[in-house]
Order: sequence, then C-alpha cells, then structure tokens
Amino acid sequence: MEIMYVYTRKRSEFGRPCSFSDRPAKVSVDIPPDPGMASGFVLRNPVDSAVQHTSDMSEHEVNTERVEVESRGVNHVEGGWPKDINPQEVEQTIRFRKKVEKDENYVNTIMHLGALMEHCVKQNNAINIYEEYFEEEEMAELEDEPPSAKTINVISKLTSFFDVLLSKRDPNVTKRTATHLSWHPDTCKKLAVAYSSLEFQQNTKDMSFDSYIWDLENPNKPELVLKPSSPLVCLEYNPKDSHVLVGGCYNGQLAYWDTRKGGLPVELSTVEVSHRDPVYGAVWLQSKTGTECFSASTDGQVLWWDIRKLSEPTETLVLDITRKGLRENALGAVTLEFEPTMPTKFMVGTEQGIVIACNRKAKTPSEKITSTYSGHHGPVYALSRNPFYPKVFLTVGDWTARIWSEETKESSIMWTKYHLSYLTDGCWSTVRPAVFFTTRSDGTLDVWDFLFKQKDPSLSLKVCDEPLASLRLQDNGCVVGCGSKLGTITLLEISSGLCTLQRNEKTLATAMFERETKREKILEARHREMRLKERARSEGQGTEEEERPMESPQEVLDRARRDFFEVIEAELQRRAQAETHRPPSASQLKNHAGEEAAAKGEESQLPRDEEEEEEDA
Repeated sequence: MEIMYVYTRKRSEFGRPCSFSDRPAKVSVDIPPDPGMASGFVLRNPVDSAVQHTSDMSEHEVNTERVEVESRGVNHVEGGWPKDINPQEVEQTIRFRKKVEKDENYVNTIMHLGALMEHCVKQNNAINIYEEYFEEEEMAELEDEPPSAKTINVISKLTSFFDVLLSKRDPNVTKRTATHLSWHPDTCKKLAVAYSSLEFQQNTKDMSFDSYIWDLENPNKPELVLKPSSPLVCLEYNPKDSHVLVGGCYNGQLAYWDTRKGGLPVELSTVEVSHRDPVYGAVWLQSKTGTECFSASTDGQVLWWDIRKLSEPTETLVLDITRKGLRENALGAVTLEFEPTMPTKFMVGTEQGIVIACNRKAKTPSEKITSTYSGHHGPVYALSRNPFYPKVFLTVGDWTARIWSEETKESSIMWTKYHLSYLTDGCWSTVRPAVFFTTRSDGTLDVWDFLFKQKDPSLSLKVCDEPLASLRLQDNGCVVGCGSKLGTITLLEISSGLCTLQRNEKTLATAMFERETKREKILEARHREMRLKERARSEGQGTEEEERPMESPQEVLDRARRDFFEVIEAELQRRAQAETHRPPSASQLKNHAGEEAAAKGEESQLPRDEEEEEEDA
C-alpha cells in the first residue's frame, strides 16, 4: 500500500485541543460541463424507487411436545447386617450388637471417632456460622415494603397481588366440587384433594368416585388416584406418618390409605357402625401410636376410631345440647376443630349455626358438651383456633366471619361486615396472629388484617368465576390453596408483607383480643342485669293478675261495652266544649249579619202588605 500523504505535527502540540474558526467558502475543485455528453442525455419522467438494504427473514413456529416427568425412588429401610441375621428379629439384632460392642477393635474405633466428633461439636458451639447479625434492619425494610407479588407461572386468570403457581382441574368430564384440601406434612410439594358433589340429587351414574394426590412438580397428571367406595367429602394426611391418609365418605363410611400400597383403601369401616350422613370432618388425634382419629357428620354424631381396627368406633358422642343424648335432638356437624396443644378439647360447627365446645375426658356424655356459642344464621362452614392464642377461634358462616373468645359465650368479640355473597371457608394465618383468610361464593378470596383495618379486607381478589368451596394454607404461611365448585385447585403465593411476622405484632394482637374480650364481658353483664329486671317486672305483673278475681264471659262483655260507650261520651263532650270556646270566624260573622238584615226587611215589608190588602177590599 502506497503512502499518499503524511500528516506531521510537533510533539509539543500533542494533546492540544483543536480550535475551530469560521472562514468563507472556498472552491476546491471545479468540473466544467462537457458539451459532447449532452447528446447522450435522455429525458425521462421522474421515477421514485426505494431500496431496503436488509436481508430477507422468515419466521417459523414449532410446537414441541411437553415432557412428562415421572418420579421414582427407593425406600431404604435397614441394611448392613450379615446374611445370617434377620433384621426383623429383635433378639438376633440385640445379640449381634452385644457381640460387636465387646470387640476391642470396635471400642478403639469409637474412641477415635468420638474425639473427632467432640472437636467438631465444640467448634459448632463456639461459632454459629448461620447467625444473622442484621435481622432488625431486614425487618424494618419488610415493614416499609408495600404488598407485592412476582408472577412465577400463569395458567389461569390472576391478579397483581398474588401469583398463580398452578391450576389443576378435575380430570373427569362431569365436574365435581373440591370439598377438602390437605398439604403433605413433611414437604409442601404434594396436595391431597377430596372431590365430591354435595348438591342434592346431582350425582349422575357416570360420576367418578376418585380423589387425587397432586405433585406440584409434575402437575400434568395426579401422582396417585384414590379409589374409595363412595365419593370423599374430607381427606387428611397423618401428621406422624405422611404415607397414611384418612378420608370421610359421602355414604358415612371412614377409610384410610397407605400410599405405598396403592390407591385402594387399606381398610374401610362397616356401614352398620358408620355415620348415616356424609362425613364432613375427619381429624387425626395426638396419640402415641399415631393411628387414632375422630369424625363428625350431619347425623349428629362424633365417632372416635383406631385405623388398626375400623370394625367399630372406640367411642361415640351425640351432639344433643339438651344433654339428654337423644339422636332426634342432635345437631348436624359440618366442621371439626382440634388443637394438638389441647388434647382433651375439641369443637364442632353445626348446621344450625351453633358451635359446640366439647371435652373428651369428661365422665358422662352430658358433661362432654361443655358450652355452646351461637352467632350465625346458617351452617358454620369453617372453625379454626388461632395458632398463637388457642382460646381465640374463628368461625365462618352465612355472610360473615366472626372471632370468638372462650370466655364470652353470648357474643363474638369481633366480626367482619356482611358481604353480598355467601362465605364458604376460612382459616388463620400460620405466621401472623391477626391475619386470616376467607373464601366467598362469588369466587373471591379475602385476606383480612385486623391490626391494619377491620371494616374491609386488606386484599380482595377474584380467583375464578365459579364459587370457591375450600381453602387450606401451607405451614409456612406463604402459599394458599383454593378449591372451586368445578374442581379447580388454584395455588396462590402471598406477598411477603402478609406472611412475615411484624415487629410487636404479637403484643398488639394480644392487647386487641384482651380489650375486645373485656368489652364483651361488660356488655354481657349489662344484658344479664337488664334481663333480671325484666323478669322481676313480669313476675310482679303476674302476681297482680293472679289477685284479680276471675270474670265470667258475660261480665267481660258488659265491661267492654260500658268502656266503649264511656269513651264515645267523653269524645262528644270534648268536641262540644271545643265548639263553645272557639271564637267566630269572618265567614260566620258575615252570615250572621246577612241573617239580621233579612229579618229587618221582612218586618218593614209586613205593614205595606196590610195596606195593599185594605185597598183591594
């Protein structure tokens, strides 16, 4: 390559800024026209042409097939034993352990490993590598952060406050209601759902009886299909053994499943000793064996069971609030509540809107019903104790949700407004003591924070168009599951502001509940005093009536006629007195003057007529 021109500059001028200045135009090159080329010029009409200097692109779409994932696992029970020893035989294993423990090599190994483990334990006790040094600052940031949500996966309609993680429908053609939800106790990645149709005479011949266990990591199909003899109304995981579930059937039977043995029930209660109506509630008891549970139904009975022997219930209670134990007087149970920290107490919500508090360890059946709470106009669809204050519980029924205290029997201490649509379910938050959730028949989920405001929900969102029927919150308080009438299960992730315990929230909630309880106690005492005064007054009137002699029918008729005519006579006298004392009006004066003038005219006319008669004579 040849060098056409070399630019030179002094070294002292390197880095000096350029100084530009204006100067007049100067002709650098002048090309004169060539007359010889004029003959080759052709006149043409103006033509506009556009050129796009880009390469041509084409768009193609490919719909790939969805990958189906299937989970597999190995259940390792016990191993490492010699071939000649059966691990199931306790005596053989104990004998082998004693033999190994006497071995000198075993003792030396344990002593060596013990010194190493002791060193590691001392290190862990000296320094906590997981210690948080700035928890207070993080709490302050969370308090200032407004409620928000991040969308993770959208399969159905959602709102800006919650994230729809998953939406699953009942796989059957005939849609059934998702009547009950239960989260897996160990990991929150599985959800058991009971499906049944509770509408009167709506069960068709082709309607399925199946219920399902869903795996949230593989939502394409159910992980396990439960096949009961009758549709399941309630379904609950065993908190001590996550492989075992208990379910209440529509025909009143109770069944339990072991997921390791398939979808068929391991054992089923006999029809003769089961409930006579659908089982609306089945709850596991806190027992050493982990096999005891109890159930309730609208037939007015509460039955206790041991799943190892479902041939008959271990105990029975009739929900007769008159304490006579009569089934015809029993109230139908719709929901059950049991708090493991209070193992002898449980509560039952009834169809009549009454909540019955019971004590299982009472000596007689009449003493098992300790108290009742009445405040709803219809069935109590949800009943839940506050996880932070067990003496405070939540009820959901008719158009309201009410908060009660065990110390006040006559009225609830707090309540929500009356909604336009029916409330169907509700539960407390597991992490915040003043937050609870309710579902409505118009497909709306409400989140209430009574420390923030009590007249309206803090968050209200439309989950679906059909009515919501069931609600269940995860133990971490961040994900809530809603079941609809058409069998859709919608899982919603709540924003961090509603699932994080705020500073001093427990103290403020305690003060609020105690203040409202004290207020209701004062009102109850006032109402009790007013009722006693009213009763004393009515009893006094009753004694006066008893002292008055009895009258015959004719005497009663004569007295009534006499009183009637006395009233008429008094009214006539009153009107007469009013007329005499009333001053004459202008029209009356004018009429009176006219009458006087007419009278004078007649007197003057009378002599003239007599004279005319004499002339005629």
